[in-house]
Amino acid sequence: MSGHSKWANIKRRKGAADAVKGSMFTKLGRELAVAVRNGGADPEANSKLKDVIAKAKGANMPNDNIARSIKKAAGAAEGENFEEISYEGYGAGGVAVIVKTATDNRNRTAGDIRHIFDKFGGNLGTKGSVSFLFQEKGVLLVDREERPDEDAVMSDALDAGAEDFTAEDEGYEIETSPADYYAVKANLEAKKYAFLDASIRMVPVTWAQVEDPDTVEKLERMVEMLEELDDVQEVFTNWDS
Repeated sequence: MSGHSKWANIKRRKGAADAVKGSMFTKLGRELAVAVRNGGADPEANSKLKDVIAKAKGANMPNDNIARSIKKAAGAAEGENFEEISYEGYGAGGVAVIVKTATDNRNRTAGDIRHIFDKFGGNLGTKGSVSFLFQEKGVLLVDREERPDEDAVMSDALDAGAEDFTAEDEGYEIETSPADYYAVKANLEAKKYAFLDASIRMVPVTWAQVEDPDTVEKLERMVEMLEELDDVQEVFTNWDS
């Protein structure tokens, strides 16, 4: 989504109602499980797990829930493992969509996602059908209220090894290569930076403009329904909303 949607999603996640928080905690539990499976249960030796723990705490997930999810994943029984699968396709208006999931049932997840694409005038494609329209980047979001000196933040980010820096009304977006992401993040944390969100994500190379109100409504509803699925971790689009 565009910058506006990105910041709105952060605020929505932090201020979620209890029912929505329950769903968010389910998603975060799966993300913790995948991180543990791929890199072990020690966050000091597993940078991805450390990131997910920070994300979970930012969403107000209780520490007991986080610890329980990690412990369960570390001793997961056969059949309880989640795998990461990405789905690609086009939404209404030719908007490119990548859906990142963590699932224990490929058939269920693929069926649910295909149904939502079809319902709102989209088409679920094959692997690689839209990923060429995105680049994988490290993205760190900093709240402007926490760091009001824009020039200082830009200087710190570039000195830390960031590739790009963008100032927006709500805050700052610091972009890195995937290889430099953890080093840049650590350098900024050493300067007492806190992040509204920090992750390696898919960033559009080009953006799609959509003017038709009916098409906009279809895209909004499609993304909303995708994000409501427990199996879905994140939805990336090149829609300049």
